[in-house]
Amino acid sequence: LSPWGMFMNADIVVKAVMVGLAIASFVTWTVWLAKTMELARETAKAKRRIAQLEDGATLAEASRACGDDRDAVAQIIRSASHEIQLSNNDYSDGLKDRIELRIERVQNAMSQRIARGTGVLATVGSTAPFVGLFGTVWGIMNAFIGISETKTTSLAVVAPGIAEALLATAMGLVAAIPAVMIYNVLVRSTTAYRALLGDAAAHVVLAVSRDQERRTLPMARAAE
Repeated sequence: LSPWGMFMNADIVVKAVMVGLAIASFVTWTVWLAKTMELARETAKAKRRIAQLEDGATLAEASRACGDDRDAVAQIIRSASHEIQLSNNDYSDGLKDRIELRIERVQNAMSQRIARGTGVLATVGSTAPFVGLFGTVWGIMNAFIGISETKTTSLAVVAPGIAEALLATAMGLVAAIPAVMIYNVLVRSTTAYRALLGDAAAHVVLAVSRDQERRTLPMARAAE
């Protein structure tokens, strides 16, 4: 029997199990493709903006360069600029603390956004083997029912039910193994991205500190 033939001859319950596992596998690869592309795009933007800040750009220059972009680092930069505007450009000691609070909120929101969807992989990886096992048990039950109805232990009677059971097991593993591997890869990539956001946040705070010194230094010299 071919896999397709085994599927077509399977009991309706086993068919439902196989279809569910096939859908879970499709979702796994869809999430992998979407999150890989998203992480690559967001990481490239973050590195570009960090490089700009490392080159000594002021916060205002970095904010103008962001335009209307919605990437994480752009939102971090804009949140800092917005707090400065709300403070009427008053670079007092409390400004840095308020900016850090705003940046922390943006970081948390962006970290949650980038991790969205990966929980599906953990669910598939943990449940697919048990769903496949359910199909296995059901297929073996069908094999025993066939034996009892025909009152024979002929391989021709037993084989279809056993084949259904083994196919369900295989599909459970095919769905679960890639899901677990992809989940681990995405967790590592997400962790690296969060570290990148932390680096960007530090550079924004440094830019604010430099802007503060640029404003206070002439005033201090004038006072002398």
